[in-house]
Amino acid sequence: MAILILLGLLLLFVIVVVAKAIRVVPQAYAGVVERFGKYKETLPAGLNFVVPFIDKVHYMIDLREQVVSFPPQGAITEDNLTVDIDTVIFFQVTDPIAATYEISNYIQAIEQLTMTTLRNVVGGMDLEQTLTSRETINSGLSAVLDETTGRWGIKVKRVEIKGIEPPPSIKDAMEKQMRADRDKRAFILTAEGQRQSAILTAEGNKQAAILNAEGEREAQILRAQAEREAQILRAQGEGQAIQTVFQAIHDGRPDQALLAYQYLQMMPRIAEGDANKVWVIPSEITKALEGLGSSIHEVVGIPKKTEGPARRVDMGPSEPEGAATQQTAANRAVQEAIAEAESAARPGGPASTDEPTPE
Repeated sequence: MAILILLGLLLLFVIVVVAKAIRVVPQAYAGVVERFGKYKETLPAGLNFVVPFIDKVHYMIDLREQVVSFPPQGAITEDNLTVDIDTVIFFQVTDPIAATYEISNYIQAIEQLTMTTLRNVVGGMDLEQTLTSRETINSGLSAVLDETTGRWGIKVKRVEIKGIEPPPSIKDAMEKQMRADRDKRAFILTAEGQRQSAILTAEGNKQAAILNAEGEREAQILRAQAEREAQILRAQGEGQAIQTVFQAIHDGRPDQALLAYQYLQMMPRIAEGDANKVWVIPSEITKALEGLGSSIHEVVGIPKKTEGPARRVDMGPSEPEGAATQQTAANRAVQEAIAEAESAARPGGPASTDEPTPE
């Protein structure tokens, strides 16, 4: 029975020894082994064996790239304004031994170093530069952190500024300034649009006035030409009428008796006047007529009595050949030109038809 107990204890001891001797290190990790409190070796990832009860895996160091976000840190700018800045650090442990024995807490050390460096960098800038120079701040932080953390076995890959918060009063003033700038740009654009609109309107009115003036001038010219043609036609008509009357007089061979007859026909018209109240008719009308004839025969060119056969005086053609056709075509062309000029002078409205058509 005692032998069985001893064998059981021996088996348990062997199991404990084997368990203490085997160490499994995860991927991307490194195990720092100490023997009697002193560094002995670094275990790589995988299955490893150590001396039980003598060697101890004291630290498991993460070799992956790590991201640490620090809370907002206050910094005073060159113009004595306090801003809160959030930062994010990307770093990686490159030397597990240095990260274990050169610094007690490398994450806290990086945070404190970031705060001091950030205050130094921001202290040399005013507020406007701080808000617009994030890349400059990132570069300054990266250079200082990389140089300092190198001896700790840490490589700072990247430093990013998450946010920069100015004081509430400054933020309110900046918002007012931004709003004022936007209102100013809006007013400028509105004024520019109104100016362009006024210029375009003036140009349009100018062009319209020019076109109206040109159309009115053309219309006046065409009206003058039409009036001239009408006066020419009226003069030609009066000339033809005179020729016809003259020809009729010659064809009728007038004498003193005809003139006396015409005189008697004009007497009622003379009596129609309001001033003619009393008329005295001679008793011997024959003598009156003879006296009238004797007084008229003195007119040069009118014989007392015509003799011989009537002879017609040839006055020539009353109109030249094709004159009526040419006159009609000319009148039509004049009317079309007048209508076109009036339509150009008043665009959008019907052409005026007040002008009479010459005949």
